[in-house]
Amino acid sequence: MRMYVGIDAGSRATKLVAVDADGTVVRHAVVDQTVQPAVTAKELFDATCDVSEVGCCIATGHARNMLAFADRAVTEITCHARGCASLYPGAGAIIEIGGQDSKFIRLRQGRVHDFVMNDRCAAGTGRFLEVMAVRLGMSLATLRDVPGTPPPVTVSSMCVVFAETEVIGLLATGAPPTAIMRGVQRAVATRVVAMMGERGRLQGDLIFTGGVAQVYGMKEELESVLGCPLRIPEMPQFTGALGAALIALAEGGKGQRHNERETSCSH
Repeated sequence: MRMYVGIDAGSRATKLVAVDADGTVVRHAVVDQTVQPAVTAKELFDATCDVSEVGCCIATGHARNMLAFADRAVTEITCHARGCASLYPGAGAIIEIGGQDSKFIRLRQGRVHDFVMNDRCAAGTGRFLEVMAVRLGMSLATLRDVPGTPPPVTVSSMCVVFAETEVIGLLATGAPPTAIMRGVQRAVATRVVAMMGERGRLQGDLIFTGGVAQVYGMKEELESVLGCPLRIPEMPQFTGALGAALIALAEGGKGQRHNERETSCSH
């Protein structure tokens, strides 16, 4: 079976998606990122795919230019757009919140029209949520199991250091940890929406992707601040890798892939 592979080497995780000649997902896998992203990505590739069956491999994400075994590197903006448009043909924009950055991508007919990105500050990212959860003695993976849903407590500081201090103060006043965590999520949502700027001309579905889309409560907080519904793919963490795989199909499907890893996809 001929496969076309997309690898998203992100800041917190490396994701892989392989599609067949019809664009159907046949493989997907994810591992935590390490201090050697190129090695991590290659190990994931080798463990998931038979190189003799790979027609083309496209890399995306923060470490995309480090993956020498891939045929080409494509920006995550383009790949997320391609992946989301394939899942939601009526998509008008994407909110993608990852471990170290967040993005708002506006689409026009399935292609990137414009975008804005926060990659300079932890505010509005998964890392901000992780740090606050640790301080509150919680795990993002188990938030759904935490009892009680009190209204959010206001968390005004968006700097990680100052927010930690604010959270300590809120705990000292007796505020429930669950209420504080909801306040942290509301703060992240507010920061992301502020980054988006003018949204009045937005048409089509608004898609929420990235690892943070899997965090319980974030969709509701974003919808509350936005005042409109969001759609989340079944596997929101994989939309960038999916888009990369579809690009690999479009390029590698035109011809046979060379054996040498240094070559680009055949045209």
